[in-house]
Amino acid sequence: MRSQLVLHTVESHTEGMPTRVVTGGIAPIPGATMAERRLHFLAHLDHLRTLLMYEPRGHSAMSGAVLQPPTRPDADWGVLFVEVSGCLPMCGHGAIGVATVLVETGMVAVTEPRTVIRLDTPAGLVVADVEVADGRALGVTLHNVPSFVDRLDALVEVAGHGPVRLDLAYGGNFYAILPIDRVGLPFDRAEAPRILAAGAAVMDAVNEQLRPVHPEAPEIAGCHHVQFVAPGSTARHSRHAMAIHPGWFDRSPCGTGTSARLAQLHARGEADVGHVLVNESFIGSRFTATVVERTTVAGRPAIVPAVTGRAWLTGTAQYFLDPSDPFPAGFLL
Repeated sequence: MRSQLVLHTVESHTEGMPTRVVTGGIAPIPGATMAERRLHFLAHLDHLRTLLMYEPRGHSAMSGAVLQPPTRPDADWGVLFVEVSGCLPMCGHGAIGVATVLVETGMVAVTEPRTVIRLDTPAGLVVADVEVADGRALGVTLHNVPSFVDRLDALVEVAGHGPVRLDLAYGGNFYAILPIDRVGLPFDRAEAPRILAAGAAVMDAVNEQLRPVHPEAPEIAGCHHVQFVAPGSTARHSRHAMAIHPGWFDRSPCGTGTSARLAQLHARGEADVGHVLVNESFIGSRFTATVVERTTVAGRPAIVPAVTGRAWLTGTAQYFLDPSDPFPAGFLL
């Protein structure tokens, strides 16, 4: 066996969505904050993301996380969230997966019935409250970063669909949120290719006409997620198809997307402190979320959301890179 590197991972899935957690093989990344480390990773180490996320080691909907030493004294671990679409500021399903891996592999001190893990992410501090019994993580509640609405009832001209009205909200990433019937499509997995194509068209329109930028962290910008809300959804129980750049669906209910949905509902007067939302993915898996408190971000109204979900470990792996491998950074097809 010949290899230029060895990457150690613990594999997991959160309500159907994979999180490949890199536990070894990547040295501490330069940067005084996780936001700076994210930018360094994208500029100098992105081949490691594509090696693990793209084919032949990954697939078109692969997602993962890279564990790092924290950059702040009030955190236990630093995390970079990677997926096919890039290196995210925050990932809810990924954070639930990371917290589950840390508990079930003994990489944090575990106490029952609760183990609290403080994650240093590029979007800010995220606190994971893990329910533990017999050494197993039964569920994880994330206290996410402040979430807010960028704008409501924005009108964009979408190729192939004409003018489309939507909301833009932030929950760790920016989301376009709209009923699926506004693009003339049914909430039906048989229509997946058309829904993904519509999602890509909406993303392009938003980024060309309304490109959102976080008011306190300008490196967090752009929209790569479209939350198509199903008919019959309410402020208590919402179903959606989450289309993600460059063309895949989130299998989980999406933690940052659920946070953005709560922020949208709050801005519309449909959810306040204590409100509980069940958010359901395209495959029927669920997160439960609540508004913990009101806050502000750069003077605009915001909320602190808490999102609860489950993850399961599926294996461990070591990934190699043979010097003669013709695809040293993987490939997309």
